[in-house]
Amino acid sequence: MASYTDLKLALTKLGLTDNPVIVHASLKAFGHIEGGPDTLLKILLASTRGVMMPAFTYKTMLTPDVGPPNNGMDYGRERDQNRLVEPFNPDMPVDKLIGSLAETLRLHPSAGRTFHPILSFTGINVDSALASQTLYNPLAPIAALAGQQGWVVLLGVDHTVNTAIHYAEKLAGRKQFFRWALAPERVVECPNFPGDSAGFQAIAPGLEGVARIVEVRGARIQAVPLQKLFEAVMVQLRAEPNALLCQRDDCARCSEVRSHLLRNYYMRTHRPLTTL
Repeated sequence: MASYTDLKLALTKLGLTDNPVIVHASLKAFGHIEGGPDTLLKILLASTRGVMMPAFTYKTMLTPDVGPPNNGMDYGRERDQNRLVEPFNPDMPVDKLIGSLAETLRLHPSAGRTFHPILSFTGINVDSALASQTLYNPLAPIAALAGQQGWVVLLGVDHTVNTAIHYAEKLAGRKQFFRWALAPERVVECPNFPGDSAGFQAIAPGLEGVARIVEVRGARIQAVPLQKLFEAVMVQLRAEPNALLCQRDDCARCSEVRSHLLRNYYMRTHRPLTTL
């Protein structure tokens, strides 16, 4: 069992008292935490300048019958699923895939939340970062946090859930997508939707010497400055344009990123398309 003292000592060792953080967490990685997510949130708030987490709501997403080409999705194939879609509202719970800590943060009386119908964020003492989000720029809170010397903290999870890497991909010019969500009165088009994150753990070697790492009861906690993370991602993508993509044959978004790279390569070189 991870105690309050165990976790407080570990997070204090990261040295982030003067920094805001974006957090991703799996409580299961620590076994039983004394006091559960409320305890962990209390420690995070005491150990940092502010805490932000994704508060994504995938159950608002619709798949239209038609849409723009090369968009990493099969139109018209989710009509039955579309009947289960719920309209976004600010009190909608965080998707369970994000984890219980994010929902605990959302429910905190001091927490704010953005209004993106799919990719909202929630946080405490990060008001200016939250206010930067727009429908067109859903990952702006991450950029704003980076500008405030922010860090990403991974509690018992790896980089495959590190949302900040999506923002770095966008900085590097990687293809973004369109998605659609149900709002209270209409369907909303959501541009600049990111790709898949299953291949993101490949960034780890590029962060050696940058990441701060501690362990609690065998579970790893790591922290990386956002600006250094962005730099590492852009260096890796310049050296290897297909880096950080997953290897699943059925991943439409990663497949489309590869196709987009090939199309751009052909446009630049006028050479026959070949595998990069």
